Amino acid sequence: MREITYAEAIREAMSQEMRANQDVFILGEDIGIYGGAFGVTNGMIEEFGPERVRNTPISEAAISGCAVGAAMTGMRPILELQFSDFITIAMDNIVNQAAKMRYMFGGKAKVPVVIRTPGGSGAGFAAQHSQSLEAWMAHIPGLKVVQPSTPYDAKGLLKAAINDDNPVMFYEHKMLYGVKGDVPEETYEIPLGKADIKKEGKDVTIVATAMMVHKSMEAAKLLEEEGISVEVIDPRTLVPLDEETILHSVRKTGRVIVVYEAVKRGGYGAEIASMIGESDVFDYLDAPIMRLGGRAVPMPYNAFLEQKAVPQVEDIIQACKTIMNK
Repeated sequence: MREITYAEAIREAMSQEMRANQDVFILGEDIGIYGGAFGVTNGMIEEFGPERVRNTPISEAAISGCAVGAAMTGMRPILELQFSDFITIAMDNIVNQAAKMRYMFGGKAKVPVVIRTPGGSGAGFAAQHSQSLEAWMAHIPGLKVVQPSTPYDAKGLLKAAINDDNPVMFYEHKMLYGVKGDVPEETYEIPLGKADIKKEGKDVTIVATAMMVHKSMEAAKLLEEEGISVEVIDPRTLVPLDEETILHSVRKTGRVIVVYEAVKRGGYGAEIASMIGESDVFDYLDAPIMRLGGRAVPMPYNAFLEQKAVPQVEDIIQACKTIMNK
């Protein structure tokens, strides 16, 4: 199987869906000739033209309103927000309009819009361009929330999101755009709400998202050398959440750590932890549930401080050793 990057996998998913369905189009800031803030849409305007790869004004409120309106009238727009932080400007259209319309119209209205946006730290973009805000959107009924960690997952999940009749928040970690992985050239979809076991193990379950999946995998490899067997679960979608796969793993290992980059306080890790605590799997736990998240600070610009603000491989290793000792 050929290897392509995370960004190329996303571009391929959009291109395949645009060739298959004339109702699919992309809109966003600088996505045309410039190719978007991270080059994800490079070359697409040459194939599909400016009508279907639409550069927009620098107004997230206007872009999101246009996308939601287009979706309600039968199109399938893909909105690219340059940074997930900018969702604050588009909140009304996403939270009060897109998420509510299907319910308010008794199911007669569909809002098949995908909102792609890069989040996460590691690139030195500082406090206003490095946040992980996926838990905000997971709190809103009517929205689906997707967070792929690999090129394979990114392509399959994006295609499923584009074909979904509900609004989907699609979070792409900016430090994953250059990561390569095996991706089939043919079309395929990954169902929303199906987790993936990235690595099997028997001592500790790590539930990790986005960039933390890769750091957890690295930590698991090092821990194997010390006799600690780690199972790594990637939910892939936060809404809907594959509770069954997570609970099955925790029932097997008896220990669980939830690792995520967003600020620990109020993060999605608390939702996973409470889901486990409220289930019958609680009786199988040999140690308290642990959450490993970002510090409650604005993301620093300084590279050293930026690294300290979010969990690193050594932090995951230490957490696994701690929970084993308990």
